[in-house]
Amino acid sequence: MRQLRRRQRRRVRLVRSLRKTVMAQTKQQIQAHLAGAGAQPRHKFGQNFMIDQNLVRLIADAASITSEDTLIEVGPGTGTLTEELLSRGARVVAVEIDRDLAAHLRGLFEGNAEFVLIEGDALATKHSINAELLANLDQAGDRSHVKLVANLPYNIASPLVIELLLAGVSTLVFTVQKEVADRLKGRADSDDYGPLTVMAQMLGEVEVLRTLPPQAFWPAPKIESSLVRITLKNQLGESARAFGFFVQKLFSFRRKTLRKALEMMDLKAPESLVEAGIDLTKRAECFTPQQIRQIFESCSARSSSPE
Repeated sequence: MRQLRRRQRRRVRLVRSLRKTVMAQTKQQIQAHLAGAGAQPRHKFGQNFMIDQNLVRLIADAASITSEDTLIEVGPGTGTLTEELLSRGARVVAVEIDRDLAAHLRGLFEGNAEFVLIEGDALATKHSINAELLANLDQAGDRSHVKLVANLPYNIASPLVIELLLAGVSTLVFTVQKEVADRLKGRADSDDYGPLTVMAQMLGEVEVLRTLPPQAFWPAPKIESSLVRITLKNQLGESARAFGFFVQKLFSFRRKTLRKALEMMDLKAPESLVEAGIDLTKRAECFTPQQIRQIFESCSARSSSPE
């Protein structure tokens, strides 16, 4: 026990020392790292690097990181956020699809026992997480100490967020296009409302913490971004994935009335929905996430997994 306490005290001293010295990378430093790795920003990977030093600290602060946490960072790039996360004393599991940047990260954090690098896509398919990443989540044990903290590549954000919530990740703090943040936070019967809204709000509490200008990133995107935090609050239990398939199918008929949409799904609207005040002449987009759950349960949906 004494030996464990001594190790913990040494770790705390190390973390405090690191936090005094860590500075987020500047645009010039990021460009130098890329040049050294023989890389450049790749649009196909949705790469826009953070160059606002205050934003790097803000993202880490929003995750309330402790030394017991395992942090998932998807798209670590040149490692500027990674350095900040490691300085907080947590274990970091970084997932980088760009092989040139993956090689750079190996060299940068070589010998750091708290850093794990997975080279590849964070998603195995649109509806499943990379097996190596899942293995690291299992190794972490208690999912209440597993968090996503990332400047997410734009082309992967929506499906990844939902899959991590389904996997039980406790907190997600990430930057994303403002339009995606608007959809996550959307309200029924609005242009932003859709399947992503329903699933995110049934699986967690969504907060949009800040709007970020294009100048906070390099290359500067053509649109604004947002800093989002989602805290896991799963209201669906074991039926979450079946509910997700039901919602996707229902919204594929979003211009149809609820009654017609259910018929096209080979489902008959039970009378209990009418008795509960559900207007079958309205479209799916008019119903709140809680009402759509009620519709799902009343219809006893048995959605099947996509191919």
